[in-house]
This record gives sequence, structure tokens and C-alpha cells, in this order.
Amino acid sequence: MGACESAIRRRDFLTAGFTAAALSRCASGEPEPPSGELAAPASGQPVIDFHQHTNYKGRADDLLVAHQRAMGVDLTVLLPAGSRYGLAADALGNDSVLDLARRHPEEFVFYANELPDLPDTREVLEKYLKLGASGIGEQKFPVECDSAPMQLVYSIAREFDVPVLLHFQHDAYNTGIERFHTMLEKFPEVDFIGHAQTWWGNVDANHDQAVMYPRAPVTAGGITDRLLSDYGNIYGDLSAGSGLNSMLRDEDHARGFLERHQDRLLWASDCNDILGRGSECIGARSLAAVRRLAPDDVALRKILHDNAARLLKRA
Repeated sequence: MGACESAIRRRDFLTAGFTAAALSRCASGEPEPPSGELAAPASGQPVIDFHQHTNYKGRADDLLVAHQRAMGVDLTVLLPAGSRYGLAADALGNDSVLDLARRHPEEFVFYANELPDLPDTREVLEKYLKLGASGIGEQKFPVECDSAPMQLVYSIAREFDVPVLLHFQHDAYNTGIERFHTMLEKFPEVDFIGHAQTWWGNVDANHDQAVMYPRAPVTAGGITDRLLSDYGNIYGDLSAGSGLNSMLRDEDHARGFLERHQDRLLWASDCNDILGRGSECIGARSLAAVRRLAPDDVALRKILHDNAARLLKRA
């Protein structure tokens, strides 16, 4: 029995619609990083998950709440889609994350989001920032990372003193990562958060930008490594298969990377699983990897909680 078939059999209690969504995901064949060693959800450390979505591939809100609790997450950042894109995850938008955060205020906070190049981009972002959004993102739209529309987003973040979370994906979203340092320099008051395949592939100085899930051992000093070392206003979101792959492809490198960037890394899940545990849950696997590879309990607490709390102004 394949992993996808096994997962679906265990989920027979779900609605037919959600099961169909699970079948579609299994058929997509997206590369998965190695399993890695798993650990129990609880570790005594408080946990903030900096990356989740409502309606992720059809997952209902009650299943998301249960998923986060199963992983032992204390607080979750909900990232909405823009008005015309579901972030390739069928995620819902600003009203959805606002609603869930208001229903569970002790467990969820929310970001604001909108496509950067619409006539009402500023109006939409300002509306939800004034309603209490803690940041802007996930910005996952087909623009260059240093384009004029993205600089509008960065300027709004500066006005409201909130971070911006960016999905970097070669030839797709926020392109031109090799120029992103110019934005860090132009907007030094803004905290940026990097995420996704091209962000995490570039831990490697020899990274081929066309490869989304590289497997080769890492040569330290890639674009991401240098940005985190050289600029005080950039953080790394460790979520999804890309973040997990960046650790498991070369665990010796990962240990050193987590140690030297312990003040700038944010644990996060970004997974559409409903169980919150086991080998099929990217979030659970990532959480286990960070707990295993972090150099000590001080660094672990920073990555799991303190860095996120600082960005959320809860420190």
C-alpha cells in the first residue's frame, strides 16, 4: 500500500470533498524531502508556528485547529491569499484568517495580503492592518522582488511597522533573489521573512536556481546564508518541504546553519496535513528536525518561539 493510499484510508471519516482534495495532492507528485527522525510533539518549549493557511487544499477550520494542537503549537500565524490567487494552495483570503483569529484569539494571529500590482492594493492592506494584522504576506505572486509594486508593499510595511513574508521561487514568484539585498538596504526599517524553494535552495553557494528540491551536500555561503549574516532585517521561515529539505539534505551543514543563524530563524509548518503527527505531516517532521539539529536549548527556544514573538511584538 502506497503512502498516499494509506493516508486516505485513515481519513475515511472526512467528507468526500476533502478526500478528493487529498487524492489530487497525492497525484501531483511534488518531491518530498527525506523522512528524518521523528520526535514526540511536546518538548517543554513554547512553540509559535509562523506559517499556516485557512482552507489549505480544502482543510476545514476545525481540522486546522486540531492539527495545530496535535503538534503542540501555542500560537499560529495565519497567512491569507490575495484576492485573485489562492497561493497555489486553495487558501482563503483576509476575511477568512481574520474570522478564525477572532474565534480563537489565544491560538491564532493573522497577516494581511493582496496582490502588489492592483489599484486597491494599498486600500486592502491598510484595511486589514488597521483591523489588527501583524504583518503582510504570504506575498507569492509573479513579480520581481525589487519591482515597483513590491516596493509599494514594503513601503506600507514600513508605515505600519510590520514584517513582510516572501515566497521566493525561481521563474515564478518574487524573482531576482540575487538582487534582494538592495531591498534590505533600501528598507532597513522593515523586517523581511524569506521562504520557499529558491530561498532555501540558496543556503548552498553552488545552488542551481532551476532546482527546487536539491539533494546534494551543501557548500556554505549561498545567497540566503550571506543575507542572514550580513543584514539585520531578514529572517528565514523554515516551513514546508523546502525548509525541511534544507536541513535534511546535509545535517552537518544544518547544525552549523541553525547555530549561526539562531537569532533569525522561525520554525513554521505550512502543511495541509490533518493529523499533526507522523511521517506524512511536514510540520511534525520539521519540528522534530529542528529539535534534533539545534545546538542547544537556548537556540531551540529562539527558533521555536522567541524570534517569532519578537516579530509579533509579543516578546
